[in-house]
Amino acid sequence: MRLTVCEPGAMSEAVAMESSSAGGILESSCAASLDDAIADTANSSSEDESAGEREEESAVRNKAAACCVETSEVPASNAQTAKAQRPNSLSVAASAGGPPLWTTQGDGEVKLRMADSGLAAEKPLTINDMFTSAVKRFGDFKALSWTDGEQQKSLNYKEYYQTCRIAAKSFLKLGLQRYHGVGILGFNSAEWFISDIGAILAGGFAVGIYTTNSPEACQYVADNCKANIIVVENHKQLQKILQVEDQLPHLKAIIQYKDELKEKRPNTYSWAEFMALGSNEPDGPLDAVISSQKPNQCCTLIYTSGTTGQPKGVMLSHDNITWTALSTIRHVRLTDATQAQEVVVSYLPLSHIAAQMVDMWLTMKVGGMTHFAQPDALKGSLVNTLKEVRPTAFMGVPRVWEKMQEGMRATGAKASTVRRKVAAWAKDVGLQTNLSKMNRSDAEARPPFSYHVAKKLVFKKVRKALGLDRCTKCYTGAAPITKDTLEFFLSLDIPLYELYGMSESTGPHTISLPEAFKLTSCGKEIPGCRTKLHSQDAEGNGEICFWGRHVFMGYLNMPDKTEEALDAEGWLHSGDLGKHDKNGFLFITGRIKELIITAGGENIPPVPIEDAVKEAVPLISNAMLIGDKRKFLSMLLTIKSKVNPDSGEPEDELTPDAVEFCRKLGSRATRVSEIAGGKDRAVQTAIQEGINAVNKKSTSNAQRIQKWTILDQDFSITGGELGPTMKLKRPVVMKMYKEQVENFYKEVVTPTTPDNPLPSK
Repeated sequence: MRLTVCEPGAMSEAVAMESSSAGGILESSCAASLDDAIADTANSSSEDESAGEREEESAVRNKAAACCVETSEVPASNAQTAKAQRPNSLSVAASAGGPPLWTTQGDGEVKLRMADSGLAAEKPLTINDMFTSAVKRFGDFKALSWTDGEQQKSLNYKEYYQTCRIAAKSFLKLGLQRYHGVGILGFNSAEWFISDIGAILAGGFAVGIYTTNSPEACQYVADNCKANIIVVENHKQLQKILQVEDQLPHLKAIIQYKDELKEKRPNTYSWAEFMALGSNEPDGPLDAVISSQKPNQCCTLIYTSGTTGQPKGVMLSHDNITWTALSTIRHVRLTDATQAQEVVVSYLPLSHIAAQMVDMWLTMKVGGMTHFAQPDALKGSLVNTLKEVRPTAFMGVPRVWEKMQEGMRATGAKASTVRRKVAAWAKDVGLQTNLSKMNRSDAEARPPFSYHVAKKLVFKKVRKALGLDRCTKCYTGAAPITKDTLEFFLSLDIPLYELYGMSESTGPHTISLPEAFKLTSCGKEIPGCRTKLHSQDAEGNGEICFWGRHVFMGYLNMPDKTEEALDAEGWLHSGDLGKHDKNGFLFITGRIKELIITAGGENIPPVPIEDAVKEAVPLISNAMLIGDKRKFLSMLLTIKSKVNPDSGEPEDELTPDAVEFCRKLGSRATRVSEIAGGKDRAVQTAIQEGINAVNKKSTSNAQRIQKWTILDQDFSITGGELGPTMKLKRPVVMKMYKEQVENFYKEVVTPTTPDNPLPSK
C-alpha cells in the first residue's frame, strides 16, 4: 500500500479521512486560485499512516526460536535471499539473551532492532524523554495553536508539557490502570493531543478511535484495549459510547472536551472538570510511573480499519515512535525551531498513524508548531486555514489533492481563451522544467528563462491562493495517487512527494525528497531501515518487507496475526508488491491479497488497470476490477458526483468538472441518474473508447476489460464501499453489487479486442 504516507498494502491505511472529504474542499477560495492567478497574469502580461491494516494472508507459519537484542548485522536482502521461501514465523518465546522481537501482551517488552553504528544505534528514548528534551530546547516556542471563536489561542512547549502532566494525574485519579487504554474519539484538537500524551505518561495506552465508527465499532476497540477512560469530542460522539457503555466492563469514566455536557451523568466529566481533578495532585505518583517506563514497552495502539475482519490493535513502543521521528526528520531535513520554526496544519484523522507522526511527533522533535484546522476542514474550510497559517509542510491524502485539482480545472474551464492559453503555456513550462529537474541532468536542471517568468506570473500566485506559498514540502499519503494528479501539480511547480509505510512500521518506511523523487515512486528508505523484496518474479516484483526500529511490537492479543506479519528473521511482510528501479527508488505494483487470479491462472494486479481507466476517462471517480476465478475481466465504475457536506453521502448531481467533461462529449447530463444504466450514449461511447485505449496497452488478452457497468452512485465511507482511509473495501463491494457482477458472467463471451469491442453495459 502506498503511503503516498503510511500503512501497508496498495498503501492501504495511511491517513484517514471523513467521508465528506470528497466534497467541498475547494468550493471556496481554492477553486478560484488558478483562475485568479491566470487573470493576474493576463492583466500584467502586457508589461512546489498498508497495509496499516494487513489483509489475511497464508496460514500461520511454524514457529522458530527468536534471537536476542538485535545488534548484529541485518539479515541479508540479496536476490538469493529474496527469492527464497519465506522463513517460518518468529516464536514468541524469549531466547536466553532477553525478550523476543515481538509480543502480543499489553505489558510485554520486545527486543529493539538496534545496530552497532549509524542511526539505528541511537540511544532508545521514551515519549517523556523526547518531550522533556523538547521543553528544554524549545520551551518558549509556540507548540499548539487554534482558533476558538474569534480568539486565537496557543500553548508553548512548557505549557504543553505541564498540561499533559496534569491530564496524566487526572487519568490516574480516575483509576487508569497500567497497560489499559484511553480511547480518544473526536476531531483534532489540543485536547486530543493532551489526552494522548497524558495517557502515555500515566502508563496507559493512547488509543485513537475513528470518528466515523459506529457505536458497535467503538465498543470493539474500547473493549479490546480494556479502556478505563474514553475521551469524546461532543454530545454526538458521547451518545455512541453511552449506547454501548454496559458492554465495556473496564470503563470507569467518560470525558467530553468540547461544548457543555447536556446532562450530568455519573462518571462523566467536562474537560474543565477533568483537568481540575489533577491540578492539585502531587507529582510523586506520576513521576514514579514515568520513571518505570521503558523504550521497548507499548505506549500507543493504532487500530486498523478492519476492511476484512475485526480491526487489529497495532502495538507501538516508545522507541517505535521516538526513533521513527528522529529518522524521519533526518531524512526530510526538517528545520530546528531555533533556526526557523516548522508549521503544520492538523486536519487528517489522528486515529491514523500518519497524522499522529506528522502532527504530534515530528513537530515535537524539531520544536515545530501544529495549528488545528476547523472540524469542517474537509467540507470547505481547509483552504482558508492554509491561507491563514501558511504551513511550511503539508500532507494530504490523494483525495484532497484530487479535489484541489478538480476545483482548479473546473474554474479554469470557464476562463477566457487568453487565460486558458496562458495557463496551458505556464503549466507546460512547469511540467517540463520539473521533469528535467527530476531526471537530474545538470544542463537540463538549470531552469530556463521561461520558467522564471511562469513562476513570477503564475506559480507564486497559485501557491499563495492555496496557502502553500511557504510550503517547501508537500506530501501525499495513505492511498495510491494517479500519475495525472502528480503531473498536474508538478506543472504548477508543486511537486507532491510520495511516502510509503503502514501502521505496523510506525508510519513512514520510504519517503521521496526534493532532490530524489520519481513520478509514481514512493522514494527511498528513511535512515536505519532496510527493504527486502521477497519471492521476486522475472520482472523484479516481490513482496515488500521492512526491517528497522520502526517495526511494530505485534498485534494486541492476536499472536496468529502477528506471526503472519513477521517472519523468523524479524522482517515485517507488508503484503504489498513492489520493485526497485536501477537507482533504488521503490515502486508499488500491487497488493498480494488483491491480486486477481483468473480462471486461466493469470495473476493480475487490479490497481494499475483501475488507475489507467480513471486516467483515460476523467469522468470516472472509482473503478473496481473483477475477475478472480473468472474467465475474463469486468469492471464496476462510478461517476464523479457532489457529496453532501453534512452526511458525506454521494449525491446525484455531477461535479462541475464532470459536467464540463460531458459537455465536451456533446452530452447534456448533469446527474449520475442520467448516465447510469447506459442512458447517455455519448458518455457510454467515451468510456468504451477509454477502456479500449487501456486494453491496447495490456500485456495479454487476459488483462483486457471485456465488460463494464456504471453504478447508480459513487462509493463512500457512509455507503460502506470505502474504509476510513478511503481504501476500497473490495469484499464489501462484491457483496453489495453481487447482482451486477453476476450479470457480467451469465454467458460466455468472445474476448474483446480493441478492434472488436463488446457493446457497453
